[in-house]
Amino acid sequence: MAGPRTNSTGESLLVTLDREGGEPLHRQLAAAVRDGVRSGRLRRGTTLPPTRRLADELGVSRGVVVEAYQQLVAEGYLTSRTGGYTEVAAAPAAQPAPSTRPQPPAPAVDFGYGRYDVSNFPRAAWLRSVRRAFTQAPNERFGYLTGRGVPELHEALADYLNRVRGTAAFPGTIVVSNGYAQGIALLAQVLAARGARRIAVEDPSADDDLRPLAGRLGLDVVGVPVDGDGLRTDLLAGLDADALVLTPTHQWPTGAVLSAPRRAEVLRWADERGALVIEDDYDAEYRYDRLPVGAMQGLAPELVAYSGTASKTLAPGLRLGWLVLPRPWVDDVAEAKLLADRGSPVLDQLAFADFLAHGEFDRHLRRMRPVYRQRRDALLAALAARLPELEPAGISAGLHLVAWLPDDVDEAALVAAAARQGVRVNGVTPYRLSPAERGGLIFGYSALNERAVADGVATLATAFAQLRRT
Repeated sequence: MAGPRTNSTGESLLVTLDREGGEPLHRQLAAAVRDGVRSGRLRRGTTLPPTRRLADELGVSRGVVVEAYQQLVAEGYLTSRTGGYTEVAAAPAAQPAPSTRPQPPAPAVDFGYGRYDVSNFPRAAWLRSVRRAFTQAPNERFGYLTGRGVPELHEALADYLNRVRGTAAFPGTIVVSNGYAQGIALLAQVLAARGARRIAVEDPSADDDLRPLAGRLGLDVVGVPVDGDGLRTDLLAGLDADALVLTPTHQWPTGAVLSAPRRAEVLRWADERGALVIEDDYDAEYRYDRLPVGAMQGLAPELVAYSGTASKTLAPGLRLGWLVLPRPWVDDVAEAKLLADRGSPVLDQLAFADFLAHGEFDRHLRRMRPVYRQRRDALLAALAARLPELEPAGISAGLHLVAWLPDDVDEAALVAAAARQGVRVNGVTPYRLSPAERGGLIFGYSALNERAVADGVATLATAFAQLRRT
């Protein structure tokens, strides 16, 4: 619908000019008219005031108005008519239609894994590291870098990982990635380029980052079952795979620790086959009832690609991850990273390097371990009191535990019954590659306080009892 043919006035344009600011007046005027068109306040066909009259009303030179009008005509917002009239030519921006897809209600209690207590992110300490990174970093760090990342972070990571995780990391063997997801994607791409055909993973495992990409790269993904001591290495003899992805320190999701003899068997298999072991050390910093278990990479750095991330310790939104690679793999993975995105954000890398070097990361972990331990203890106490039929496992470390179900309880039915009562909990079955007789539930507890844990288990116990009765 066309607007009125009468001339607007300066007041109708709602123009306010800031003469004390640094923005040129013609740009301020153009922005005000542009906003009026976009919002629909100045409709198509509306005639704007002549340049001389609007200049008088606004107390500016005519040249300011002429330049603003010319800019808007060039952008297509205005058009000049015969006789000197200037009209609105564009229609207001169309508002996107609201989504019609119904959104499921948020659960009252969410035991879903992958939810972290980001409210405890150390903002003040991180800000100090950002400031130091800004002021102390060489100018060249803010240009294009290699695919490996900034040298400061390589140095800080090597020092930290060798000290805390027992790795044999050198600054020259580290590639920075955007979290574990990109790290495993880069390794899969290089494996495919080198002629690999098959990647083995633990069964069950969280391979949702790997399987879709592997399929697009023409790689098969096969599962190797796990038991109470981790990966079943007695099945490696017949395993035809070019790489093996492991969570040896805290198997996801069962929580099993790969025993020392089995670690040696994995490395022997990899050496004989010329295969790459990919060690996902996803939550090694959280140990409650036992001493930390060192990384496998320290035993055979020429066979193991070590993957770490700040997602579980600081915040997933930082998208900070790292790979410690066998030397023959460094250049290929760095090239794949460069082709993917030209490198991870420099300031975040520099800030994290400073955060590590000043001991802030260690202090943050010391603060968080007792917090998460209290939440784990509350979960174990609630399960013992309300659901003694469940068998918790993997409880001594990490940010989740598994509770195995009695044989007469269907996992999927219990997950659905809990959801109907407002409690989200995941089953183990969706993370299996082959069927298993026993079901289990995965309880993530890092984002829940003790009261929410107790309420969630109480509701789950009600669903459990109703399911057994039926």
